[in-house]
Amino acid sequence: MNRKSATVYTYLAPNPKSAYKQLFIKGTRIRARVLYGWYACDEPMPPEEIAREFNLPLEAVHEAIAYCESNPVELQEDYAREEALSEAAGINEPEYKLHPIPRLLDPQVIARINRS
Repeated sequence: MNRKSATVYTYLAPNPKSAYKQLFIKGTRIRARVLYGWYACDEPMPPEEIAREFNLPLEAVHEAIAYCESNPVELQEDYAREEALSEAAGINEPEYKLHPIPRLLDPQVIARINRS
């Protein structure tokens, strides 16, 4: 399966130093999904405010929103990986709220989850 998108982005790019495969605002550590979260939450913030808050061009925020709304495969894979790590660490268990101490994961388990 070809994982590359045909879309060419002006403000978004992968971050080779990150475990996340989703796109970031170029030259920053800001994931597009972070900006989208501010836009699509229970109390949404308009793109103009997000741009001001993060000191970014408005076009970069619009590009991040469009990217996330396209539901790219790398974003889905990042969600699945985070969910698997949370599950393995016991964070999803009901008792976790009473005793919030995650299980320590072996490096082999982390590596297996990150490869999947």
